[in-house]
Amino acid sequence: MMVVVRCLSQRIRLGTLHAPTTNRTPRTTSSQIRRVASATVSHPFHGGQTFDASPAPSPAADEALSQPPSPTPHRLPPSPGDRGPRNIRSTPPPSSSSRKDRIREARPFSDFLTDNFDRQHDYLRISVTERCNLRCLYCMPEEGVPLSPQRELLTTPEIVLLSSLFVSQGVTKIRLTGGEPTVRRDIVPLMQQIGALRAHGLRQLCLTTNGLSLHRKLDAMVEAGLTGVNLSLDTLDQWQYQLMTRRAGFSAVQKTIDRIFELNRAGAGIKFKINCVVMRGVNDREILPFVEMTREKDVEVRFIEYMPFDGNKWSKGKMFSYQEMLDLIRSRYPDLQREAGHRNDTSKTFQVPGFVGKLGFVTSMTHNFCGTCNRLRITSDGNLKVCLFGNAEVSVRDILRKVNGGEPIDEEALELLRQAAVDGMKQTSSPAHPPPLLAPNSEELLNVIGMAVKRKKEKHAGLGELEHMKNRPMILIDPPATIQQCRSRWHRHIGFAPSISLAGMGPASSSNFPVPGFNLASTRQQLRLFSDTARRLSQDGNDKGVKSPKLTHVTSSGAAHMVSISDKTPTKRVATAKCTVYFSDPAVLTLIKENQMKKGDVLGVARIAGIMAAKRTPDLIPLCHPIALTHAEVELAPVEANIEAGTDDKNKGGAIQIAATVSCDGKTGVEMEALTAASAAALTVYDMCKAVDKAMVIEGLRVVLKDGGKSGRWELP
Repeated sequence: MMVVVRCLSQRIRLGTLHAPTTNRTPRTTSSQIRRVASATVSHPFHGGQTFDASPAPSPAADEALSQPPSPTPHRLPPSPGDRGPRNIRSTPPPSSSSRKDRIREARPFSDFLTDNFDRQHDYLRISVTERCNLRCLYCMPEEGVPLSPQRELLTTPEIVLLSSLFVSQGVTKIRLTGGEPTVRRDIVPLMQQIGALRAHGLRQLCLTTNGLSLHRKLDAMVEAGLTGVNLSLDTLDQWQYQLMTRRAGFSAVQKTIDRIFELNRAGAGIKFKINCVVMRGVNDREILPFVEMTREKDVEVRFIEYMPFDGNKWSKGKMFSYQEMLDLIRSRYPDLQREAGHRNDTSKTFQVPGFVGKLGFVTSMTHNFCGTCNRLRITSDGNLKVCLFGNAEVSVRDILRKVNGGEPIDEEALELLRQAAVDGMKQTSSPAHPPPLLAPNSEELLNVIGMAVKRKKEKHAGLGELEHMKNRPMILIDPPATIQQCRSRWHRHIGFAPSISLAGMGPASSSNFPVPGFNLASTRQQLRLFSDTARRLSQDGNDKGVKSPKLTHVTSSGAAHMVSISDKTPTKRVATAKCTVYFSDPAVLTLIKENQMKKGDVLGVARIAGIMAAKRTPDLIPLCHPIALTHAEVELAPVEANIEAGTDDKNKGGAIQIAATVSCDGKTGVEMEALTAASAAALTVYDMCKAVDKAMVIEGLRVVLKDGGKSGRWELP
């Protein structure tokens, strides 16, 4: 028998949802809810609001309203493991008269969601969790991120109330992100409730996911109204996948991809995109295989420029630019053509003639698309971000919770709000098309949201500034604890977190390689010495310290000895060392990047050599204590040659900049381990390239960061 598509949003409406029964005593009574509702602002169902709660048309309203009725239902194949097919029926298209009525009753787009540059924000991204089951290199630090207490995260009713508010003001597209949204236990019921907003103007419900567990929930999500999937996948090689995500699971992702294609062949209509963050020397060789994937697969592969976020160790040398990607693809597919796109698209769309799928390029770093940005973001802890790269946030969670005495709004509180709305409707004439359930203090929420949107800048910072700006780790957007705690206090007192400028915060982060020609002497006053002996230099250069500095590894008689660390307190220790290998011939760097050296992958082998050297430092440096390292990392970044006329820059043939970071939990520092790792990596580069360049120079080996122990943190500007 035929299996037809059933849309759960037609039988699950916000006004008829049933809250699960529980034996807990409600924190807030029905009468308290009613008092808050009457004291704050008239409820939307009462018709006494100062803002319009009816669906406002988006910039694409005419196009959407003129679309033909839905096609004939298709047969969807059962997912693997199903006991039997499920009946799914498509939503009946609105009648011609209802479309005319909506056009006739259409109002101007919400002023609350329109900024000072006339950008209309009809696209909302909501992070539904901070958690993720992967540890991707560009997204999350290897050690993970500090997770917020559960009560600080948005509850399902709060997410639904916020979604309803934004849809009432003209938002037509909602995307659920994370973290990884599929790890949220109630993700499907949440999507069902948000999907019900299609009756109030929502047109697209999308998901950004790593695909690891999506194949188990995909069918139910399609029933809930899922219209689009953006799947993050940076390699088509299972071993490279494990290196980049620090987890296994490539086969599970492949199951998800196969299931999406299977459902689409049956007519599910899921708009499918694969997001690939391209990093030089890591997965830039994957670009052409991804392009080939679009030959027979109906998918848009989007290549994303590597962007800086807290903890992802971004460097300009790692970034593979849009133009470089385009040139590489055209070297294999010279007839690549640009496709016309929507004005609000984040990507530039291309297609190889004859291929089924398409290609996209998200160029946030080199060609920003701020002028047509229509996106707002709500973080999992309830902060509104008007710009992905902005560090200003405003808490909508705290304002929303005022209706529940400052406590999280759970299903019980939501049911009380719903009952209060129903009671209010009995006292007034019921509207022909009731709006979605909104919070009683929605006017206050909209005023705060409108203020934040009006503060949105014309464009985000440029390439030279983004890498130095403080921002959340990518996993928490779509914080370092101290910055985030400060912002939270601002939220509570004034409602907004100010933009944080790094202009007065001293030297740039040590994650960036210093500019050639750095003068150590000129910054001596800013440095914190390793020694704990107070020492000052007079203008004539004489010491004026209480004690004269002395070598710790030498006895009073001048004999070398190993320092005792038995009385020291174990602490977390970190050190970073850097150096640079300069080439005399630009051809060497080209051979390295194209992996054409006869001895093999220069960057990969040098990275491994550096890590191995860090672990063997006590065998090489006689007076170093054996240390149980907890982490060792070596990064090698190619730097193009500077061949401008009239410059005395030594980088005439290109260079490899090396940074080694080592950490441990112990009684002594790891500076020597970091120095050994950086120098071994540099020597390995020299060894593998000496056949084609005998004039290489290794320079600048130094410690640029040391943290932990009695002397605390020391950092070279």
